[in-house]
Amino acid sequence: MEASLNAIETAIFGFGDLLAVFALGLLLVELLWLWRRRRLGKDRWLEMLTSFGTLVPSIAAELLLAASWVAAYLFVQALAPWQIPTTVWTAVLAVILVDLAYYWEHRLSHQIRLLWAVAHSVHHSSPHFNQATAYRISFMDQFISPIFYLPVVALGFDPLLVLAAFVLILSYQTWLHTEMIGRLGWLDRVFNTPSNHRVHHGADAGYLDRNYGAVLMVWDRLFGTYRAEAETPVYGLTRPLNSKNPLKVHFHEAGFLLRDLRAAGSLGEALGLLFRRPGWTPRRRPAPSPASRG
Repeated sequence: MEASLNAIETAIFGFGDLLAVFALGLLLVELLWLWRRRRLGKDRWLEMLTSFGTLVPSIAAELLLAASWVAAYLFVQALAPWQIPTTVWTAVLAVILVDLAYYWEHRLSHQIRLLWAVAHSVHHSSPHFNQATAYRISFMDQFISPIFYLPVVALGFDPLLVLAAFVLILSYQTWLHTEMIGRLGWLDRVFNTPSNHRVHHGADAGYLDRNYGAVLMVWDRLFGTYRAEAETPVYGLTRPLNSKNPLKVHFHEAGFLLRDLRAAGSLGEALGLLFRRPGWTPRRRPAPSPASRG
């Protein structure tokens, strides 16, 4: 049993590593592709450096919180009414459930302004869409994201298996951030692909709040959030950031949210600003700083 568990988890982590290596290779090819098309100018280089720069505080937060999250996962595992043995088939099931959990984490991160402002807006803030964009993440994700996968542990899956599945679906998504790969036919209808993810990063009205899935598009089709790519998206936020300052990248939307909270006329308005969609406005007045979306 222990040997089987280790072998399966090692295989999942190993496949995730291969995906990460593939994404790195794709980055090098993409840089050449952009250079040959004269699209590798100073602005794009600076945006890419800004994207990679967000990894530093994110990795620091991950290291700081790792022990706490391990303790939390082990605590939830001890509360589970049964333990599901790790086999090839239960590992596949765990990946599917983690993929579903990711869909809801991702969707709520767009539809609850607090989550959008303090964390996920960072990932959508670049006006360019390339492999570097995959690494533009908020350090606040390390405080929020692991919460969404505790239910999978509570169902009886081994915490390390859940972590391996999470690493796998994150690694899968790195290759999606590119304009170099066009539409992929039937694959676009089943899996998350660069075409589907370009839609997700579009700030166009028709593309907002679409294609949340990590690996599978079945959740978007099931819950009515799927949209196929029709025209080239305009990337970034609906209210462009226009800054490469790392502090602004991390805190621009949180600052707008704080400003609105200070102007709230009641507890109900404050709660609405925190937990309703970005852009929600109290009926009695216009919002002083309309929230960006992306």
